Amino acid sequence: MIPSPRNTATERGENKGTGRGRRMKRGTQKEGEKNAMSGQTVTIPDDRAFASFKAECLCEEGWSINHNKGGITVFTQGLEEGKSIHKIKCRMVCKDVSAETMYDVLHDIEYRRKWDTNVIETFDIGKLTVNADVGYYSWKCPSPLRNRDVITLRSWLPMGKDYIIMNYSVKHPKYPSKKDKVRAVSIQTGYVIQSQGPANSCTLTYMAQVDPRGSLPKWVVNKSSHFLAPRAMKKINKACLKYTEWKQRHNPGFKPWLYPEQTTLPSIPLSELSIQRAESLENIDESSLAETQEREDSD
Repeated sequence: MIPSPRNTATERGENKGTGRGRRMKRGTQKEGEKNAMSGQTVTIPDDRAFASFKAECLCEEGWSINHNKGGITVFTQGLEEGKSIHKIKCRMVCKDVSAETMYDVLHDIEYRRKWDTNVIETFDIGKLTVNADVGYYSWKCPSPLRNRDVITLRSWLPMGKDYIIMNYSVKHPKYPSKKDKVRAVSIQTGYVIQSQGPANSCTLTYMAQVDPRGSLPKWVVNKSSHFLAPRAMKKINKACLKYTEWKQRHNPGFKPWLYPEQTTLPSIPLSELSIQRAESLENIDESSLAETQEREDSD
């Protein structure tokens, strides 16, 4: 899964002039605010959380390389006994894409609808702070698996010349799981974008710890790491190369991830959210369908 980073900001006029590279003002929501209905705690990541995520993205200890070709490396960790959490990490060197352009592409929801052929539907639900929001994303899965969707709390932070975008799953009462899709769970997913010399180049690291739900056989997981993940990274790189020209023709000054006063998203309180636990969702058994498809592909 390549999740859709969504744009957001604070109320119109607040923090006006916040731009790329400048430290964003922290939101006013209290971290750890309790959800009165569920008792679950939803928090907005602080600096330590961003630093920890970046360190884990860059660390290779405990990871196995499953793919290393064409400037793209895919790392995986084995499934723990009795658990269905899939851990994958992709790293791509982009020689003709700046970190700033990569950051814009990953934020721009309108552009994602153009280049992301896997997206079914994506939209913002509301903003929490100047650098945190909540949104919905659904995507196509390879046949015969059912399509997935997810609701995430997403946050981002420029760190010097680097950028971090990360998310985790939450529940929102107005957006329950849908009958025609399997509600996946993002334990922790996101991107680290690192500037590289020369100036017009960067390294993108994508890391996902996801419970896709459903009883997926091993071959599906292997296909994801060997084929689907590298292809998704290549799509992002290709989208970056075309972004500047596209943006010049589509509201070029509109970048609310850089200029918070541009946002029109409604504010939502943390009290409306609760942690999305995988065990609270129906576990769809797709193993028999997938095994049938594997036999047909091998014939």
